[in-house]
Amino acid sequence: MLMIDERTEIVEYGKRLVTSRLTKGTGGNLSIYNREKKLFCISPTGIDYFDIKPEDVVVMDLEGKIIEGDKKPSSEVEMHRIFYANRKDIDAIIHTHTMYATTLACLNWSLPPVHYMVALAGLDVRCAKYATYGTKELAENAFEAMRDRYAVLLANHGLLAGAKDLANAFNITEEIEYCAELYYRTKAIGEPVILPEEEMVLMLEKFKTYGQVKK
Repeated sequence: MLMIDERTEIVEYGKRLVTSRLTKGTGGNLSIYNREKKLFCISPTGIDYFDIKPEDVVVMDLEGKIIEGDKKPSSEVEMHRIFYANRKDIDAIIHTHTMYATTLACLNWSLPPVHYMVALAGLDVRCAKYATYGTKELAENAFEAMRDRYAVLLANHGLLAGAKDLANAFNITEEIEYCAELYYRTKAIGEPVILPEEEMVLMLEKFKTYGQVKK
C-alpha cells in the first residue's frame, strides 16, 4: 500500500480533531504531501473519522488523479493541491470548521494579533473571500489570502492551516482556534489591545526555533 505511514497518520489526526473538539461528525479534511514521490494523501469524504482506515485514505498526484484508493476523496481536493503545487514550505494541511475561527469567518473578519501565539500563522490571519466549497475559486481565494502565512480563515466556512508536517498543522489549528476564542471573548467585554507589528515580527523570529512541534 502506497504511503502507509502518511495514511495512518491522517487516520490518527482525524480522530484527534474530534477528541480535541476541533471538528465533529465528518466535517473538515486532512492531507499530507510526499515531496519526493510527488504524491499526496487526503482523507475521504463523508466517513466518520473513527471509521476511517488507512486504506480508505486516498492517494493522488498533483494533477488531481487518484493513484490508489477506492473511496471518494474530500471535496476540498483542489484547496489542498494548490498549496502542494505552489508552496515548498507546506507539506501538510488541515481544514476544520472550528467554532470561534468560523465565527470570525462568518463575520468576514481577519484575526489580528490579539495574542502572540497568532505568530504561529504569521503577522495575522487573513479572511479569504467567499466561494462555494469544493471549487477552484475557493482554492485560489484561500491560496492568495494565505500568502506569507500558515493559516487562513475561509469566509462563512472555516479555518485552513498548513505546515511542514501534520503535527505542526494540528498545533497551528489548535492555537489559532484558541486565539480566535480570545478575540471573541475580549470583543464581548471591550476593545482588545492588539500587539504591534514589530512585536509580531520578533515573535516570528523566535518561533523559528521555539514554536515548532517535534514529531
